[in-house]
Amino acid sequence: MTSLTTEVGSVRLGAAVLTASGTAGHGAEFAHYLRPDELGAVVVKSMRVEAWAGNPPPRVHPTAAGMINSVGLQGKGVAHWLTDELPDLLATGATVVASIWGNSVDDYRAAADALAVAPPEVVAVEINVSCPNLEDRAKMFAHSAAATAEVIAATGGCGRPRWAKLSPNTADLPEIAAAAAAAGAEAVVLTNTVLGMVIDTETRRPVLGAKRGGLSGAAIHPVAVRAVYDVHEAEPDLPIVGVGGACAGSDVVEFLLAGACAVEVGTATFADPRAPRRILGEFHEWCDRHGVTEVAELIGAAHG
Repeated sequence: MTSLTTEVGSVRLGAAVLTASGTAGHGAEFAHYLRPDELGAVVVKSMRVEAWAGNPPPRVHPTAAGMINSVGLQGKGVAHWLTDELPDLLATGATVVASIWGNSVDDYRAAADALAVAPPEVVAVEINVSCPNLEDRAKMFAHSAAATAEVIAATGGCGRPRWAKLSPNTADLPEIAAAAAAAGAEAVVLTNTVLGMVIDTETRRPVLGAKRGGLSGAAIHPVAVRAVYDVHEAEPDLPIVGVGGACAGSDVVEFLLAGACAVEVGTATFADPRAPRRILGEFHEWCDRHGVTEVAELIGAAHG
């Protein structure tokens, strides 16, 4: 029988499949469809230190192999999550990874500091640096090694392991991942969405209220696998969480072979909220069929 446990840096998880930030809400919504305690962790929607209204509608639009969104990270802030939403999630027995974002380095610092009082079941904080940088409008934080490192260095106040969520929309991904690790990130999450746009041919206007958005789902899976492979090749000792278009157990295997230690499932849950549990089951069956007894046997095995 296969052991589904895995390690992401110092964090030991009971399974290699997690939910992805932005798709599982801020709390216990998924408990209506699956048992969150059976997954490696529930990664909640990225939070700013204060409430944020998000982007104008429409915010989500289906594509041929996924979806494009510009929700804009709407939320009620870290303090509200800690007092009003986290307790219900913890009641399900879930292991939790918080996720934070900001428009400035000080935003990130404040959000991380606010999470210092979180209970121990919040085992890590995902630092979503794939956000617009109001201090340098030319690029998002994750498109700059220096900006990424500055954010990671500023977020140590959370008092728990930090995972840097990076963007695939840059040619400098291995360098940026290395900078995140040097600044204090225990792991990197690869990757966030691919920048895109959809135009309505009848109205001749972009379909999203914010015009541009992030493409996710099966269409970006090869992009995410390539990102994981490239970073593992350059930084073989850096733990990686793979995310992007995982729809089946075989996609989890592919991410692990490329170098990931665990895999987040996101867009697939819009079609089937039970997808993370189904995918975990398929992954377990694949391992049993192939005589794999531990997740660690697969990590990075595609590298010669």
